[in-house]
Amino acid sequence: MNPLKLGTISISRDVVAHPLLGDAHVIEHAGRAITAMSALDWERPQRIPVVAEPGQLPPGAGGMLLNEIARRAREPLRYAGPYNTPALYRALLRSFRASAGEGEFTADVLGRALRLARDEIAVDFAPAPHERVELACGHVEIRDGIEAAVIAGTRFEREGVARLVDNVCEVWFGDACYARIATLSPRGELVDGPHAPPVLASQVLGAVFPAELRAALAELVADAVPAPLAADARVAVAARTITWADLGTRAARRSDAGFEVHAALWERIAPLGLARLALALAEALAPVVTTALLAEVSRATLER
Repeated sequence: MNPLKLGTISISRDVVAHPLLGDAHVIEHAGRAITAMSALDWERPQRIPVVAEPGQLPPGAGGMLLNEIARRAREPLRYAGPYNTPALYRALLRSFRASAGEGEFTADVLGRALRLARDEIAVDFAPAPHERVELACGHVEIRDGIEAAVIAGTRFEREGVARLVDNVCEVWFGDACYARIATLSPRGELVDGPHAPPVLASQVLGAVFPAELRAALAELVADAVPAPLAADARVAVAARTITWADLGTRAARRSDAGFEVHAALWERIAPLGLARLALALAEALAPVVTTALLAEVSRATLER
């Protein structure tokens, strides 16, 4: 059978045996196998598939796969896999309507990853695919109006640091716009941009957080991540290096030594009070720490 091509990935329709998934389809990128997904009835999907190593998918590929499944599905689907992460839940919301919130879906996220759980999670995802408008610099997702846009590798949504404001893609730190990246028409066409974010001049660039600050942030981040990850997040933030950096359109990211946070948080939010800065730092770090910890658990589990 001909493979299914979605952007830069190709999914074989042939079914092979996989040590984690059982019946599975191989996913290829740039001519080589990168991972596999649980076998699917493409004419009438019955479940949200499990991807063996979701971190191996190229940027944007997971979202395209989920939207294609939503487009083909005729009834609500459920997930029965070990990676019920906040990132998966939010990706599903781009193409489905959920019957429950993120907390219910991500319950026992660490335990499921450790035991490679395959039991079904009792959250229904009703198909609600978006229309994808391709751009030279990315794409736009339209459902109830423009809901998201990926411009030059950055995803802009209605909330967060990279956000859509009246169909304008902007970067926000604190209560003000830091950079305007692109402007879209109501149909998702590029009207202006993309523009590169400004180069940040800050005295704190390259400075490493002292241990006392990391310890304080560790408590805040532990409160912000899914409850099963709180203890590991507390240890990770307190023990690993955190550095101020110019991250362009991102608030935080993982580094070889630990984590980096955008120095614009210091420039824009520190004048409003250190308590507010600490909360903003924890908010920026929480999703990055969550992703890092789950990736480490998944890798260790697969290597057992």
